[in-house]
Amino acid sequence: MKFIFADSLDFVDPNYDFINDTHAEGRQRYWDDQYPHEIMGYAPYDGMLISRGIVSDHFMTGKYTEAQSMRLRRVGAQQFLRMNTPTLKNHLLFGDCGAFTYRDYETPPYTPEDMLEFYEDGQFTHGCSVDHIIFDYDTTLTNGLEGGSEAARQRYDITQANAEVFLQASKQLSHDFTPIGVVQGWSPGSMVEASRSLVNMGYDYIALGGLVPLNVAQIHTAVSAVDEYLKAYPHVKLHLLGFAKADQLKEFTQYRSIASFDSTSPLLRAFKDNKRNYYLIKEDGSLDYYTAIRIPQVAENNTLKRKIRQGLYRQEDLYTLEKNALNSIRAYDKQQASLEETLEAIMAYARILVWDDKKTETSNQNKLNNLQTAYTRTLSQRPWKQCTCPICQKISVEVIIFRASNRNKRRGMHNLDIFYNYLHDLRST
Repeated sequence: MKFIFADSLDFVDPNYDFINDTHAEGRQRYWDDQYPHEIMGYAPYDGMLISRGIVSDHFMTGKYTEAQSMRLRRVGAQQFLRMNTPTLKNHLLFGDCGAFTYRDYETPPYTPEDMLEFYEDGQFTHGCSVDHIIFDYDTTLTNGLEGGSEAARQRYDITQANAEVFLQASKQLSHDFTPIGVVQGWSPGSMVEASRSLVNMGYDYIALGGLVPLNVAQIHTAVSAVDEYLKAYPHVKLHLLGFAKADQLKEFTQYRSIASFDSTSPLLRAFKDNKRNYYLIKEDGSLDYYTAIRIPQVAENNTLKRKIRQGLYRQEDLYTLEKNALNSIRAYDKQQASLEETLEAIMAYARILVWDDKKTETSNQNKLNNLQTAYTRTLSQRPWKQCTCPICQKISVEVIIFRASNRNKRRGMHNLDIFYNYLHDLRST
């Protein structure tokens, strides 16, 4: 089971000054910043995926600048992602059309020919057919194409028709390329029928789409049904598109047909989860999670800026609390401060961040107590000291501080490394 990391221009400044919170002088974001595989010195994934949805063009405005989009088409994905090195050149390069970004369109903005041109220019090793995401999902519909709204059926037909054209046209590509037929459906039964149709077309690699909004139980019903069908076709591989439930990966190792999945979940957890921000592997081989210590910049945090404007706090007082919290956690890291005094400094700042005058005192105090419990566990166990990854070894306690992208994304890259090791262990069992 291959882990494909979905690119979203997630890189960091290798020369960032954490003490002064400043970038290297003259830093140019794309050219000087580093991807996870650069700053780690190795790739904590088996390949990368570039979605057409984040690459700006005349149809969509994505995360790439116009210059970056042009460079991708000119030099190819491998060089653009800086994976054109002896140790990385054999990593997989997936592409998809980014169906979620045009979910509100009546039809996809791209034709199969458009996407094949994109894959040819980028020299991708694998590319997905043009699909149209279906949001309806009924776990009780297990018999073929029963049920389904008119809109769902239209999107199903569009996805199937595009897949047929895409497969035939992909044979004209000049480089070694694996076409992947995308499955969209509104039920386990319709996903099996879509898979059956793609296999009959000649696909030997198919991908389940529309998984992002589904919960784990719903995803199981879809994967289980398709996996059962594919038992008769052992040569056909299955990919899970946008598998946001990567932490539940162990549950899915039972499905023989899954060959790969793409996800950004381990990285995003670092700064989009309220509690589970920092990964480690327990002695029993399962994943463990720690809450990062939030010490935001006064000048950048909207909550703090609003409270200053309302006259609730003076800016200089908040700067003092911020500085005390940072100094305390750094001193604690060097064993120059106790757990108690470190927590006191951190919670003095956290109280202002957390307290909401629109809520009751009991509600606010409960939230603070829960936060202190989580922070106590993180600080007392010092997980950043247990980790041997290059990021934790280099920046130590800075990785556990929740504060702007250069720390938060580094923590996410650490998570990618831990998750990849976890996946390696699963593969070995």
